[in-house]
Amino acid sequence: MLKWLGLSLLILVLDQVSKLWVIAHFHLYESVEILPSVNLTYVHNMGAAFSFLSSAGGWQRWFFVAIAIIAVIVIVVWLSRLKPNEKWMAVTLSLILGGAVGNLYDRISYGYVVDFIDVYYGSHHWPVFNVADSAISIGVLMMLIDIFRGEDSKTAK
Repeated sequence: MLKWLGLSLLILVLDQVSKLWVIAHFHLYESVEILPSVNLTYVHNMGAAFSFLSSAGGWQRWFFVAIAIIAVIVIVVWLSRLKPNEKWMAVTLSLILGGAVGNLYDRISYGYVVDFIDVYYGSHHWPVFNVADSAISIGVLMMLIDIFRGEDSKTAK
């Protein structure tokens, strides 16, 4: 299990280092184009994914902290119970865990999550996100792939 926690730690470090770099080099809402259709844009997200409940008045901070702590505990227990051959799920859970802890740290420390990756097409912008959000999204996608692969493909290995 330690090597999988190492992957979570790597995600956490990449997330926090990138956020600290953005905080040190950008003013809030400052935006710089880095690629066509991709900007670095420094924002604070008071809500959850896609700014859900971002204007709820402040109670959501501790609500999301509680949910994240519960999720972290569940993921760590799940990860500890995986069999040695369940590497795909171990990577999946490790990515989600690293991302969850990264955003949890922000919520506890700042009261919001630091987001900065702004992807858009024309005038349509995807909600701004960060490295932790990316790791969580990739982990969830991997989990969905695992679910849709079905039991037959898991036992055929």
